[in-house]
Amino acid sequence: MILYAIGVHLYSFGVKVAALFGNAKAKQWVEGRKKQGVLSLSKGPAAAEKAAEPDAWIWFHAASLGEFEQGRPVIEALKKDFPQYKILLSFFSPSGYEIRKDYPLADEVLYLPTDTPRHAAQWVRRHHFVAAFFIKYEFWFNYMRALKQAGIPLFYISLILKPESYFFQWYGTKFRKQLDNVTHFFVQDETTERLLQKHGFGNVTVCGDTRFDRVAAIAQQAKPFADIERFVGGRKCIIAGSTWPPDEKLLVPFVATMPDDYCLIIAPHDISENHVGQIMAMFPEAQRFTKMDPDQPLGSLSLSKRPQILVVDTIGILSQLYQYARFVYIGGGFGVNIHNIQEPVTFGCPVVFGPKYKSFKEAVDLVALQGAFPVTNAEGLAMVFNRLMTDEVFYQKASKTCLDYLNSQLGATKTIVKGFKNALFS
Repeated sequence: MILYAIGVHLYSFGVKVAALFGNAKAKQWVEGRKKQGVLSLSKGPAAAEKAAEPDAWIWFHAASLGEFEQGRPVIEALKKDFPQYKILLSFFSPSGYEIRKDYPLADEVLYLPTDTPRHAAQWVRRHHFVAAFFIKYEFWFNYMRALKQAGIPLFYISLILKPESYFFQWYGTKFRKQLDNVTHFFVQDETTERLLQKHGFGNVTVCGDTRFDRVAAIAQQAKPFADIERFVGGRKCIIAGSTWPPDEKLLVPFVATMPDDYCLIIAPHDISENHVGQIMAMFPEAQRFTKMDPDQPLGSLSLSKRPQILVVDTIGILSQLYQYARFVYIGGGFGVNIHNIQEPVTFGCPVVFGPKYKSFKEAVDLVALQGAFPVTNAEGLAMVFNRLMTDEVFYQKASKTCLDYLNSQLGATKTIVKGFKNALFS
């Protein structure tokens, strides 16, 4: 694994160079780990090897925010069923750490130090771990090996692998060998199960994506938003969530022909003043959520005179706003990849998005089932939107497809918790 060690060191060096040249995310990556202090790992609050009766910890590791959301239902379930265990939550990326560093169910939140044998040994000694959970794609071989050597069960959750993964290539033998350090794989689909079993790993359970359990819980707890309800005012609502400029430009021709009994809520991914200003320039008649006048008599205005577009220029509420949508457009599909479609699907909203969606199983599944619809241009968007607005049979079928799919995906968390109990207490 010399090449792996070289790769880890080169990556760390590259991030440090990027930080020196002003890359903000790289600087956070470096400064966060420096502030945490690698050398302090052996002097942590648990000091497991020195304590007479050390606290017992469960370790969850996530790359970033999206992976954390997949692990969150399992954290909550284990914290409820096993309150005697403390939770250590680690992140690789600043975008996860900075947002969730105060997560209340975690007793400690840290950056994961660079994956070297010394760091891994210090990390495992620092706490009295009873188990570790790595979420989705996080394969850090020195940490995996250190856990195995210490006799600590390691579980992968929401894992999904493709045939083109380096584990399954002609050069992947040594990489696959590292998977021997895993106690159990809880995977999203049968393809991943078959790939692992083909290469000798029988410790696999297909249970789906834990994030469905999370978004279903959000939907059940969704609170009302008085200003949103006043804006919608009985009209049918389209929500464009996590949008980027190419997505917003796609909406302009449609808005020009949008019926009076419809309204549009745009919740951009980037809520900087510059980006929100660009959206307001595209849609001059739009209102901003943070500047809504609670005394504005929207209900007394005729449909033709009421504002049809609302720009949500704040974060943290989009997942609950989908309760007001008839159908949804999700952004990102004209960039790297679409954003989360599970949240609107939970409310039975058919989903429309750009062409970059095939990395997400739920998107591929729902396109095949006709609960989600990819588009490549403004004309395609208008055609799908118009059909969802005018063809009630088509709309109801797509909505039911989304709800049925959601229900078929629930329960991963219970399966994982059961596996944890079997591994530790059977």
